[in-house]
Amino acid sequence: MRQLRFLLQKEFKQIFRNRALLPIIFVVPVIQLLVLPLAADYAIKNISISIVDHDHSSYSQQLVSKVISSGYFQLADYGNSYDVAFRQIELDESDLILEIPADFEKGLIRENHQQLFIAVNAINGTKAGLGGAYLNRIIADFNAEIRLDWQDPQRFQEFPTIEIVSSNWFNPLLNYRFFMVPGILAVLVTMVGAYMCSLNIVKEKEVGTIEQINVTPIKKHHFILGKLIPFWMIGIFIFSVGLFLVARLVYGIIPMGSLGLLYGFLSIFLIAMLGFGLLLSTYSETQQQAMSVAFFFMMIFLLMSGLFTPIESMPHWAKIIAWCNPVTYFIEVMRMIVLKGSGFADVKMQLLKTIGFAIFFNSWAIINYSKTN
Repeated sequence: MRQLRFLLQKEFKQIFRNRALLPIIFVVPVIQLLVLPLAADYAIKNISISIVDHDHSSYSQQLVSKVISSGYFQLADYGNSYDVAFRQIELDESDLILEIPADFEKGLIRENHQQLFIAVNAINGTKAGLGGAYLNRIIADFNAEIRLDWQDPQRFQEFPTIEIVSSNWFNPLLNYRFFMVPGILAVLVTMVGAYMCSLNIVKEKEVGTIEQINVTPIKKHHFILGKLIPFWMIGIFIFSVGLFLVARLVYGIIPMGSLGLLYGFLSIFLIAMLGFGLLLSTYSETQQQAMSVAFFFMMIFLLMSGLFTPIESMPHWAKIIAWCNPVTYFIEVMRMIVLKGSGFADVKMQLLKTIGFAIFFNSWAIINYSKTN
């Protein structure tokens, strides 16, 4: 224990003496947690729309006002030329075109039907699909309103209807930031645990101090613990700052579940990620090499973890990769405990799998370290 205490003192001194590393460890994750949830939002709004109005009647004006006041669309152009509107699409200044034909109002009143033309720029499939769905829904509501105005109140008979009332659980206001902040916080802890740990150990190789340590009577497990414990503590500290300061004070997210269970899972997850960082360091000889390899795996962890896209919508081969990704389970547990208030029985399978990852990565790293040194 005395040797381990001296090693820990050495590691903390090295970390806090490195003025270039301190902002990366403590400041950058906080800034990212403040900025990323504001940008990572699937609630698409301010869709640019060009309206071609050949009618200029009261009904067409009501429809245009209803579209713009919905909050989903931003008027990019309003005129009576389809070619001009299509030019806006080609210049990427507009996403949709709504063309209102001539005699739009007369056709509705006299013939009881009329047609509208909608053209959607489908380069961005998500934006095009949602934009077209929003616009179709607005037109359907407009159609229902004018038909209701035409009804004769004296002849109108009330029919029995089924009323649908929605109840949103766990995120009643459908605030997408409540969904994204726990996931982004999990990714930031992953980067600090795996990325920084691998760079720290490779730095010992570059400066040559690891050979000096290897010839000392320091035991191998003491050396490894001395490398892992400081970043394990730093990871928990950064997680606490993100959870209690940024998530709670800035976004108003209060964990619904047990903090003890959350921190228990975090502790095991950090052990797994630190073991992964240690494993990368055993195969890397320079910090540049370690950064490249770590960046490769971080991108896989990020994109294949269900942070942005549901795992259920992935192809089968991608699901297999996601299930072999420890970050997948941590993000899932973060959302379950923070938003749903899940208990131990709900997350025990994710916990067992994370323990398996921790044993696998650390065992492989320890065995490989003994071979290469």
